[in-house]
Amino acid sequence: MLNFIKNFSRDEDGAVTVDWVVLTAAIVGLGIAVLTSVGNSTTALGTAISSQLTTDNIVNYQ
Repeated sequence: MLNFIKNFSRDEDGAVTVDWVVLTAAIVGLGIAVLTSVGNSTTALGTAISSQLTTDNIVNYQ
């Protein structure tokens, strides 16, 4: 039993998994922050373009 506890305390296989989980969570969080920032700006730009196109007159010369 004592050998099992010593081997368990020296085992580092789970540490790599924890590192990957933390890195993945950071990347996902950063991606959500970028999408939120860009999404709001894109929506505002689309609304501005739509209102401009609505007010413009198109002349058809035939």
